[in-house]
Amino acid sequence: MGQRRMQGKSLRKRWKVESVQMGDSFTALDFRSACGQFATGVCVVTGMLDNKSPVGVTINSFSSVSLEPPLVLFCLDKNALSFDAFSIASRFAVNILAEDQQALSNNFARQSDDKFADIDYQVTEEGVPVLENCLTVMECRMYAVHDGGDHQIIVGEVSRIRKQREDARPLLYFRGGYNALASD
Repeated sequence: MGQRRMQGKSLRKRWKVESVQMGDSFTALDFRSACGQFATGVCVVTGMLDNKSPVGVTINSFSSVSLEPPLVLFCLDKNALSFDAFSIASRFAVNILAEDQQALSNNFARQSDDKFADIDYQVTEEGVPVLENCLTVMECRMYAVHDGGDHQIIVGEVSRIRKQREDARPLLYFRGGYNALASD
């Protein structure tokens, strides 16, 4: 994107622009803070460990990839307790959370082996746990896994979409905290 001009004047001259040039050092915290300036939705990805125990993790690194075929991706920390389960899973579900599901997000963000205790969910015919009362759930087949530094990039082909609450608003994450859309 070229530099914008407004009434013949460069926007760079109107506002102070701070930047980190190539070669300058910055910390992981600086990078995390910079990425936190981008508001994201919040999802819980769910799957099944050895077809016996449900696993789930809260993510905000979710994106659509392709319409044909319908592909989505999420990134998972290689140190996450559920890393092994998702890196070899043949199926998983992306549960997109509503703004009133912050407690559900917190539950699946914690380090625990029993995140599904007292959680309402169903198991699909394919054996994937799907959370109740989310905005939308996308059931996926594993499509690809790529290395991404300290994370893995997991790509799924969407096989089914369940719209659960079309009237609800999304749970958002911005600058290290939960947020909601402004009221209409």
